[in-house]
Amino acid sequence: MLYAFAFERIGVVVSDLYFLNPSPLHGQESPERGVRLELRVFESGELPGSLYSARPITIGRPLWRVDLLQDADAAPNTFDRTHHHPGIAGWEPGPRTFVEELSNDPLTWLSDRLTDISSLLDEAVISADEISVADADSLRTAAPEIVGTVGRMLERVWSGELGRPKSDVDAHAVTSVRAGWL
Repeated sequence: MLYAFAFERIGVVVSDLYFLNPSPLHGQESPERGVRLELRVFESGELPGSLYSARPITIGRPLWRVDLLQDADAAPNTFDRTHHHPGIAGWEPGPRTFVEELSNDPLTWLSDRLTDISSLLDEAVISADEISVADADSLRTAAPEIVGTVGRMLERVWSGELGRPKSDVDAHAVTSVRAGWL
């Protein structure tokens, strides 16, 4: 499932995820699942037809990412693999950055980041000209709705509805799986 919150030039995308990493970090060999949120560049295209035609929308490169992940077999609300990627070069994230506050209370940590845009920009090494004042204000205003969406999606992951491998994949018979939009 994919949710998108688009503003002027940036937006937020949120998706459920399921991973089986062929080269996991030590202690993280089992599959993981959860919710990923990315701050992304958005582009609204020109109308391809009449005033009433559908408008092309491009969700571009990521600027910042947070992964609310945990061992797929762990009890809900464990967040043992929750991390963020403050630096993204092009399409590739930097290394996982584990923060105790993020693992202890991920929704509060996320809300704090989405409402304190200047700290987010500093942390993510994003130039201020990539995010307009209007984008920053819109993101700050939408933060409660975005965080609420993430919370509801986590509940659906924990219930087993989301954050699962595709039905035709036997996660025990393969060495690598990535299921989800992001």
